[in-house]
Parts: sequence; C-alpha cells; structure tokens
Amino acid sequence: MLKRCYYLLAIVCLSGFVLPKLADGQNTTAKENNYLVVRSIQVTGNKKTRTSVIIREVSAVPGDTIFLKDLSSTLEACRKQLLNTSLFLNVTANVKNWDGDHADLVFDVWERWYTFAFPIFKLADRNFNQWWVEKKHSLSRVNIGVSGTQGNLSGRNDELSAAIQFGYTQRFALQYNLPYIDKHFRHGLGIIASYKRNREVNDSTNLNKQAFFRKDEFLRQVYSVGLNYSYRRAINTRHQVFLTYNYEKVMDSVAILNPNYLGKGRTQISYFELTYRLNYIKADSWVFPLKGVSILAEISKKGLGPWDDIHDVRLRLNMAKFWELGKKTYGAVGIRAQTKFSNNQPYINQQALGYSEDYLRGLEYYVIDGTSFAILKSTLRQELVSFKFRLPIVPKKFSQVPVRIFAKAFGDAGYAYNKYPGNSFLNNRLLYSGGVGFDIVSFYDTNLRLEYSFNQLGEKGLFLHTSIDL
Repeated sequence: MLKRCYYLLAIVCLSGFVLPKLADGQNTTAKENNYLVVRSIQVTGNKKTRTSVIIREVSAVPGDTIFLKDLSSTLEACRKQLLNTSLFLNVTANVKNWDGDHADLVFDVWERWYTFAFPIFKLADRNFNQWWVEKKHSLSRVNIGVSGTQGNLSGRNDELSAAIQFGYTQRFALQYNLPYIDKHFRHGLGIIASYKRNREVNDSTNLNKQAFFRKDEFLRQVYSVGLNYSYRRAINTRHQVFLTYNYEKVMDSVAILNPNYLGKGRTQISYFELTYRLNYIKADSWVFPLKGVSILAEISKKGLGPWDDIHDVRLRLNMAKFWELGKKTYGAVGIRAQTKFSNNQPYINQQALGYSEDYLRGLEYYVIDGTSFAILKSTLRQELVSFKFRLPIVPKKFSQVPVRIFAKAFGDAGYAYNKYPGNSFLNNRLLYSGGVGFDIVSFYDTNLRLEYSFNQLGEKGLFLHTSIDL
C-alpha cells in the first residue's frame, strides 16, 4: 500500500499540479483502483468569458474515467487547448475535492486584454526585404491608419474589428465573427465587408518581378462583402463555408497596358465565390506548434452563374507535421499545394509562388505566376533560451512577457506551372533554397524570424519576417 501511495505522489508531482491536502482515507478507493471519475469541471478567474465557452474547449467531461497514469497528460492537454483559444494569458489545472474515486477538475484562467486600438504601419510590398532593398524603403509604399478590435465581445470568443487605412492603399473594413450561435456550441456565423483603392497597380510581371503602373488618380477599386458559416463538432476539426461577392474596377489605361489584367480587355469584373474549408489541428500550440499536426484543405468555385466574369475551380492543401526529436530539439515538415481549373485565367487570378505565405525562403524577391504550384518545407529547430521580463508601468497581470529564442536550419523546394510563362525563367522547373536563422516568439501571437538564406540562383541574403514559416 505504501508503494502505491508513493507511486501516486510521484505522478502528481511530475504533472506540475498540486492536490489539496486530503483527510485520511478520503481518496483510498481512487488509489486502489488507479483511476478517478470526473465529478465536474470547474472554472475560476474568468470575468468576461462565459464558463460554458471555456468548458466547451475541455476534452474531459463529467463522468469520464481517467487513469492516474494518464492524469498528467490529460490535464496538460486540456490546459494547452484553453491557451490555444487565444483568450487567456495563462491557465493552470488542478484536481480537487477527492471523494473516494470521484474528484473535480478545476481550471484557473488569466484573461487577456481584449480591447485593442492601435495605429497601422504596414508595408504595401510583399515582404520587408522587397520594400527595403528593391523599393528603397520608400515611405510612399507604406500604409498608415488605425485599427480597432474588440475581442470576446459578448464573452463567447466573438470578435468585432474595424480598420481605416490610408497611404499606398486606402482601405475600409468591418468584420464580425461569432463562433457559437447554438446551445451545443457547434455552429457559428461571420460577416465581412471591405473597400479599397489604389493609385498604383501591379499590372504585370516581367522576369519574375512585379511591374507597377502609377497615376495621380485612383486606378483600381475593389469591393467585397461576404458571409461565412462554421461547424465545429469536436475540438480539433472545424468546417467552414464562405460566400463572397467581389467587384473590381480599373481605369482604361490599365486595360490598355495589359488587356489580360482583368481578362479580355475588361475594365471591370464581378463574381461570386463559394469556398469550403476543412481545418484540422492537433498540436501543442496553434500559433507556434512544435509537436503535432495541422491540415487545411479547401475547394473553391469562382463564378456561380453565367453572370459572373471569372470562372475557376480551385483545390488547395496545406499540411504540416511537427516532432520533438530530443531535448528542446524540434523538426517540422510541411507541404503547400494548389491547382486551378482551367489554366486560362486573367492576370489577377494567376498568383502562385511569392505571394502571401506561399513562397520559398530565399526567393522572397521573386514572384512566379501560374495556376498550380507545390512547396515542400522542412525546418530543424533548437531552443536556445526561454525567459520572462517585466514591463514597467503595466498592470501586473500583463507585465510578464515570455520570450523563447530558437536557432534553426531549413530547406525548401517548389514548383509552379504556367501554361503561358512568357519571359519567366522560374516557371515550370524545380526550385530549391535553404538557410539558417532564429525564431523569436512571445505572447499575443507574435513571432519574429531572422533568416540567412540562399537559393539555386546563387543569391544569398538576410531576410526578416513576422509570421511562422510553415
């Protein structure tokens, strides 16, 4: 019996959770059977977030049986899942109120600051290096404005955001997302509306470089309004459907310079787009995963009727696998692939490699247009240091800033297909790149990447990014 008590005590200590002091014999049955039955799930510390929303993210439910050997991993998985909601700065988990083989699971949460209003200072170019080197860090290519976000508006993890932006691109946007509209917390709705206009247009590509046309008047205007529906039965899988109406208009001079910009020499187009997305993620972190897997699959149809000006069917797949290879050593492999049918698309519908997050590290200065592409990425990370520092003149709850720094080595390979490559020298051929660098990660989903990369063209350089690389 004494050995079993030591065994139980060791399990609890290793899990990092402290059990309250129990009266003699109070948990005798649990220790003899080596399991506990969950009596209830309790939440403390939440002032804004509804308790029902928090409990929905916990995989354990009242009545579950948890073997004591699995207690540590079960509580840690629940704790990380609550952190992945981005609602909390910290979460602790505990087991309390033992009575025979029954006990309560208690989660104490530290809520984030949910109201943000901050200035916009955003580069118009695809990445920092393109703006700094190729565009001579011109301030005329910077967007400024103000953005406001009210997260967790009603305590149901819903978010209302608005933005007013001036500079290179004038933009006005309003968005609201409500993840749960039913009592079972499975169905959600969202709406978005935006308008933007530019005096400069990326009207073509020359030798894998974007070409721009500029005039004093506004050359391009884009309107967009959309609805989305989400369904999330379990914790790790989410289904979403998006229906969007898009309208774009350009000046005659743009269509004259490149008749294929909107296709067939048109100066305006409109179309509906319907998209289904499946998102599955089971990882230690949804923002900066080091262990686990993530999958995103999409099928999209532009043009739902003869009245639409653009028609295509798009298939997309993003997959990534993350491993812990050793003590503070992590590996990751990911693939990003997309194809469109048909291959005859206007210029604005041919963005492949080099846009958004679809690029090879080391080829940031280039764009590779096409209707299909695939990228394979691999990264090896070693955590160097993890620490916290305190911000002055900040409420104690938000003053502790965690920082983790990783050294890494990486390699990428990719391919982009274009039926009409023109003078592109990077289309329809295997591409590869690699390098070393550092990842600096903190809370509020911030990530800074410093990378020294090379590519098959013999080019080398130091690159700066603020998003995860897989």
